[in-house]
Amino acid sequence: MKTLVVLVGFAAFAFSTLFAQPLTDRYASQGTMIVTALPSAPFPHPKRAEGHVYDGKTYSAEDHYRDSTVAIFVPRGYRAGGATDLIVYFHGWFNNVDSVFAQYHLVEQLMASGKNAVLVVVQGPRNAPDSFGGKLEDTDGFQRLISDVTDVLVRRNIAQDQSVGSIILAGHSGAYHVMSFILMHGGLTDHIKEVYLFDALYGQTEKFTWWLEHSQGKFIDIYTPEGGTKTGSEELQQELATWKMPFIAKKEADITTADLKNNRIIFIDSPLQHNDVVSAQSQLSQYLRASCLADR
Repeated sequence: MKTLVVLVGFAAFAFSTLFAQPLTDRYASQGTMIVTALPSAPFPHPKRAEGHVYDGKTYSAEDHYRDSTVAIFVPRGYRAGGATDLIVYFHGWFNNVDSVFAQYHLVEQLMASGKNAVLVVVQGPRNAPDSFGGKLEDTDGFQRLISDVTDVLVRRNIAQDQSVGSIILAGHSGAYHVMSFILMHGGLTDHIKEVYLFDALYGQTEKFTWWLEHSQGKFIDIYTPEGGTKTGSEELQQELATWKMPFIAKKEADITTADLKNNRIIFIDSPLQHNDVVSAQSQLSQYLRASCLADR
């Protein structure tokens, strides 16, 4: 992952400077964006009270581990009623909530998918080379976050109550770390129906494997030749084959909608660059269209 630091950092900076318009206004024509600070957000956290040192550089707590922002997007045409379905997206290194919306077109991809779900984007380490998920790696930390999110939705008259339906976890690059801990002991595991790793299988493979063995959830792992995840993804395929656990593995150009709909464990070998696997070919939107979520 270290080889990607300059590329990822530059991309995040470029997109964060291109979009100066506040998030709450930027997507007003497409739905309602709520930007709030929640006590259950990953940071601050005791393990980053003194900041974080990476490659000889210190990333201070004040600049990188004090932001409790959670962005909640409700698409225009959203139909409330019963439990709320959620897509929870986690960013990777050198990024922040504002820049990932711009860089990866998250709102546009949700709108294009036509799915009746609320998108939640959580601030992790802000513009830092760090995969630590803060409070979301604590036991039941994810459940506390979702409780706070649904409370916001009820108070804004978007949801009728705090009931939670299906949850999709999606994340790029360093997001693998927090996602794996959520699957292990974050709470609400029975509600997590699908997991999307966008060039993100750098480690914690045993936690993802545990989830695959103990749930019927869908797992999509898209990886690139230079992103640092190819070896881990291919090793996991070998292990699943040994355990006779069904999966499909295809080149990205060969993946069909039927493949995405009819298979539970899906490995996608992409020729793209590390930062292109979320949105360059509307990948997130494709996966959502084939997901368990209801249409708007």
